[in-house]
Amino acid sequence: MPVLRAFLCSVAASLAAAAATAQTPPAYPTQPIRLVVPYPAGGPLDTAARALAERLKDSLGTVIVENRPGAGGNLGVDYVAKQPADGHTLVIGAVATHAINPWLFAKLPYDPIKDFAPITLIAHVPNVLVMPPETAARYGIQSVRDLIDYARKNPAKLNYASGGNGSAGHMAGELLKSMARVSIVHIPYAGAAPAQLGLLAGQTELMFDNLASAAPQIRAGKLRAFAVTTAARAASFPDLPTMAEAGGKELAGFDVSTWFGVFAPAATPPAIVERLSDEFRRALATSEMRERLARMGAEPAPMTPSEFAAFVRKELAKYEKVVKFSGAKVD
Repeated sequence: MPVLRAFLCSVAASLAAAAATAQTPPAYPTQPIRLVVPYPAGGPLDTAARALAERLKDSLGTVIVENRPGAGGNLGVDYVAKQPADGHTLVIGAVATHAINPWLFAKLPYDPIKDFAPITLIAHVPNVLVMPPETAARYGIQSVRDLIDYARKNPAKLNYASGGNGSAGHMAGELLKSMARVSIVHIPYAGAAPAQLGLLAGQTELMFDNLASAAPQIRAGKLRAFAVTTAARAASFPDLPTMAEAGGKELAGFDVSTWFGVFAPAATPPAIVERLSDEFRRALATSEMRERLARMGAEPAPMTPSEFAAFVRKELAKYEKVVKFSGAKVD
């Protein structure tokens, strides 16, 4: 009997140890984390990624920012979707890659929902409706309501510039057209910077520009700002109304921004997803990160994985309608 009791105790101890081992998550990270930016170096997503990598080195070790641009962000995002789901390769996804491109491109190599585990939203960058003061004076447009009234009386006589088909500026213009039931001609450029230059040169008449890019021109009096495109006012221009505020009932719910956040491959273990989300959100809460994002015109908006997943699904559904209304397609 003592021998049997000893044997049973030994078995129980072994099972308990095995259970404890099974419940103990593996060490993470075990190697440098790669944070892929699917756009060229120097842009707002790249700048934010490098700032975060610096903040995270004490808690997650080395974080290497890797630029993999191409196909409107699709190449870098698809690359990460197909990497091992071990938390060592992440991507900075954006409104374009996860909400607009799925409806804009005829064939997308990844599924924005099924192929990713959302970690956290990083920030929103508001867009702003601007016109050169001379153009606004020529058409007698002093407000968003004036713009809508003029466009209704003069169908297709106004035009607006954007950084290209499917850009946030393009989508804001199409959302205005669909909600206010007006006709304004879209003039796409090869990037937001050339679009702004064309607007300043009088080649086009209005634009939904990135607030960070437009701010110096607004402050210098070279562009007149009418409203921001986000649901809430921008901290850097608190007196500037939102499109919903300035446009009345017709524009209720108007909300377009350039947002970006962190994603991992879909099968990444939940414990790693939670750890990453906690670390990124902790970094975003620091005054240093908030100040660095503010200099870009970005407003931090950290979310839990479940909140971010719900946000992406909502944005994807919203832009399906806007892209279909615009008729824009990329083969």
